[in-house]
Amino acid sequence: MTIINENDLSRVDLNLLVVLLVMYEARSVTGAAQRLYLGQPALSATLKRLRAMFGDPLFVRSSQGMIPTPRAEQLVQQFAPLLQGMHRAIFSKPAFNPRQDRYSFRLAMSDWIEQWLMPDLLAELLVDAPQVDITVLTADPWQVTPLMEKQQADVAVTVGNPVSRDLTRAEIASAGFSTLWDSQQIALTAALTLAEFVRYEHVLVSYRGANESALDEQLQQQGVARRVRYVTPHFSALPLMLKRLPLFATVPQGLVSNWCERFGLRAAPVPVAMPDYQLSLLWHNARHDDDANRWIRDKLHQLLLRKLL
Repeated sequence: MTIINENDLSRVDLNLLVVLLVMYEARSVTGAAQRLYLGQPALSATLKRLRAMFGDPLFVRSSQGMIPTPRAEQLVQQFAPLLQGMHRAIFSKPAFNPRQDRYSFRLAMSDWIEQWLMPDLLAELLVDAPQVDITVLTADPWQVTPLMEKQQADVAVTVGNPVSRDLTRAEIASAGFSTLWDSQQIALTAALTLAEFVRYEHVLVSYRGANESALDEQLQQQGVARRVRYVTPHFSALPLMLKRLPLFATVPQGLVSNWCERFGLRAAPVPVAMPDYQLSLLWHNARHDDDANRWIRDKLHQLLLRKLL
């Protein structure tokens, strides 16, 4: 790439180049002045500056009007496409067209949100945006803020309340938890009680390897405790565990209907009070007004609301 000499360019008035192109088309000082809404003396002064800048008369008077010199012809051929491109870049903001444009979005989320949302989103995109691709980046609530601050993803779907002056967060909705088990492993004849809940062992998802969660704090307030037999950072491991072993798993509500249908699991409300989780979209402020980013945010927003109804 050719190095630009900023000192040379700083002395160039782009308005002069506009006058050059209009003079070339009008072939008349009077006509060019009218098109540019300038007085004829001002246009003549500008033409004098152009001649001095390029060291050439540029236009000479004749019976057919102001005729361009070979140097003027050469300059117009070079500058016309450049100024047209500059005009498009400044004044023509391209709109994102999902039905035609090829685009790759990078979305950040945890694995349970991916299981819950992405099959539906991808099915919609195959119809509404056939040239749009999705890459999902793993981002638990502790990873998501630094990942988004570095703009490693376009949008994040997350829980919790991440705060950063570099990011915008839109709260979408809140949802709760349910407890799942396999009826062949744990045979309950009635509703899930607190006594039954702590009688059996549990599997727990923890992104930091902790063997306790907010649920255990609620159990302690009731004077009881559960035994967590298995801790994993992956929700996807739980259904097969439940199918083979007498275990309980307490999971976000978004997973419940799909897991019950696919794996034949049973579900019940958690037998102690549990705070809901807040689902939010998160994006970098630099992408706030980007047309494509706004489109995928709207898609995710609408899908989240539909899934939670």
